[in-house]
Amino acid sequence: MTTGQDRAAQPETDPQGEEPLPTIAEQMADQLGGWRGLVESSIPVVVFVVANIIGELRPAVIASIAVAVLIAGLRLAQRRPIRHAVNGLFGVGIGAAIAWRTGDERDFYLPGILYGIGYGVALLISAAIRQPLVGWIWSVLVAKGRSEWRADPKLVRTFTQLTVLWGVVWLAKVGVQAGLYLAHQDTALGVARLVLGYPPYALLLLITVWTVRRVTREAPPTPVPGT
Repeated sequence: MTTGQDRAAQPETDPQGEEPLPTIAEQMADQLGGWRGLVESSIPVVVFVVANIIGELRPAVIASIAVAVLIAGLRLAQRRPIRHAVNGLFGVGIGAAIAWRTGDERDFYLPGILYGIGYGVALLISAAIRQPLVGWIWSVLVAKGRSEWRADPKLVRTFTQLTVLWGVVWLAKVGVQAGLYLAHQDTALGVARLVLGYPPYALLLLITVWTVRRVTREAPPTPVPGT
């Protein structure tokens, strides 16, 4: 993901000799960790849901943590990137600790719900103050820290609209989970956690990458006066 002015005009090659823009598939694979990353990050939650249905809470917690640690250890032994595995282990660990302490299986999903609410609100606030969070994340993850998009009103508007989209979708999916949490629908909550996890994220990421690439190819950016 990159939005530099030179790259906007020349998305496939760069006259300055910089690296070409990654393809949409490459960008999505990097952010999602590929199909293996998607599967591995979902396994601990699946284990918890299934183990909790057929057994009791604490064995389910132990099983989910054990699987998450095993996946992280396997990736480390294979010298593969462990970012997604560590993130998954951290998320599962916090939820498992809370559920273990309270004895309520639905609390396993509470940290994810609270995180989703905070993230959705932060997205909308950043769009409201014209500092779209999606634009800054794009700069960090793809543009190697560059933020030339701030000098292009069209890209600022595009990133603002994308940030609103991300915020609304994030709050909608976490709203479903929060409703199930309050209704004590534990099994349905586990299923919703899986269904509303990566699929919406992957779709939003695809829309973001496609939209920014399309906008940057349409016309050279028009600098904001005074920037």
